Amino acid sequence: MKLFPFRLGCLLAFCCLVSVTWITSFPGDEGPAAPPDLQMLYDRLALAEEMGVKVNKDLSSILEQLKNSSKAANNSRSAEAGNEPAGNSSWQSFLQPNIYLYMPHLKRHPDSLVPNVVLGRGRRGVSMVLGVPTVKREKQSYLVNTLSSLLFSLTSSQRSDLLIVVFVAETDWDYVSSIADSIRKNFPEEVQSGLMEVVSPSLFYYPDFSRLTETFGDSKDRVKWRTKQNLDFSFLMLYAQDRGNYYVQLEDDVVAKAGYYSDMKTFATREESKPWLYLEFSQLGFIGKMFRTRDLPMIAEFFLMFHRDKPIDWLLDHILWVKVCNPEKNQKDCNEQKALLKQRYKPSLFQHVGLHSSLPGKLQILKDKDFGKQILYQAHQNPTADVSSSMKHYQQHSLDRLYRGEDFFWALTPVQGDYVLLSFPKPIHISGYLFRSGNTETSRDQFYNTTVEVLPSSVSVRDKLVKDSSSHFKESDKGFVIVGEFENGVAEGEVEEALQPVSAVRLVVRSDSDVWAVLSEVRPTAFAFCLC
Repeated sequence: MKLFPFRLGCLLAFCCLVSVTWITSFPGDEGPAAPPDLQMLYDRLALAEEMGVKVNKDLSSILEQLKNSSKAANNSRSAEAGNEPAGNSSWQSFLQPNIYLYMPHLKRHPDSLVPNVVLGRGRRGVSMVLGVPTVKREKQSYLVNTLSSLLFSLTSSQRSDLLIVVFVAETDWDYVSSIADSIRKNFPEEVQSGLMEVVSPSLFYYPDFSRLTETFGDSKDRVKWRTKQNLDFSFLMLYAQDRGNYYVQLEDDVVAKAGYYSDMKTFATREESKPWLYLEFSQLGFIGKMFRTRDLPMIAEFFLMFHRDKPIDWLLDHILWVKVCNPEKNQKDCNEQKALLKQRYKPSLFQHVGLHSSLPGKLQILKDKDFGKQILYQAHQNPTADVSSSMKHYQQHSLDRLYRGEDFFWALTPVQGDYVLLSFPKPIHISGYLFRSGNTETSRDQFYNTTVEVLPSSVSVRDKLVKDSSSHFKESDKGFVIVGEFENGVAEGEVEEALQPVSAVRLVVRSDSDVWAVLSEVRPTAFAFCLC
């Protein structure tokens, strides 16, 4: 549009030249030279003026059309910009934090922010995402025990509504692969179902840590350690931001209290209407902090902005200060305002158990005093029964003490054919059953390939059920009928009315085990007694 006045001037000059040329092209009167015919000149000038008016109108019309066209084009571009897809990088620079401002070295490698998804099935839409960063430790690794603790006590419905992301915060591909292989070996079902993922950063994600400035009296190694931790947590948060509703930050050396999932979800639902930034399920550092996933981009950007300057728990507190503290008021008012943005749950649901820190040479003797004593078994008012087992128990951890609600049953390595038997003095109606193996301290000592069986009191009913070709019941031996089996350390189900009343319930091991077995909960639910 800048060339339009020039083009218009040229057009007007051309029209004038044409008009003058046309006027002078009329032949003069023949004969000897004579005075100009003023009338003819006047007529020609009048005609030229009329043509000039017409040209002016035409030019005005063209100008108006050009203005309308320009306006329509601008409106169209604005509309297209408003509907720009989220994947357009030029538009995203206005909508999302630009990590390149805080980590300029990433510009040299276009794929430096693409995570290496080593194990994963892309699970999304869950209620809760647990982020577990892990690093190479000089002494002892606690990762498998931590993951076992998180999986223990989860029901099948909870497993389908949860995502555990293990972030191997190393660029050594051999080490990353070894962690993935270990998780695949120890948790094959969880990996296959998509419950558990393993990711790592690209080779170019981390900056040159040798150029960091030492601050707050920390050594160079500690400054590097805390800076890397800031980057690790930020990476995990950005990876998890669109995977579920809530994100919980954990570490690779913690144990979870039994029932932690339902406690966290219930508390988050109860506090949902409040303007909190995070919920605390542990008082130690950054362990057990829950965020709404919609807040993760803002939080991660803040961490990245100051990742070289301070530890991550300090930065989290600074976010609260920036959001609600008034510099013109005192510290007491600031603390009161910050308290509104964080809600504390008691007792703590996560305990730190690692002795050797991920910072080489540092001993991390930290314990959450609010965690309390870990519950290793669950007691119930069970119906009267004679209990017995073919397996020997360790020390005082007997089956009888478990059934009375005094302890857990800890059996030496089960072999094929081993059993646990509950015999009732009189047949009873059992609506359902629950057997839980393992506990938070021995989560891998579970019953594997083990069936749950009941003994119907009526021989005729029993024979009819198992001999009927259309029946779905499976016969075991000695008159027992299989009604369920252990999955992920838990056997839970209902006993159909056709099998009632029953005289006994038993567990049968179908193959040799490699580990000892803990039975931490036994609950045959009786709703009526039958004096048959």
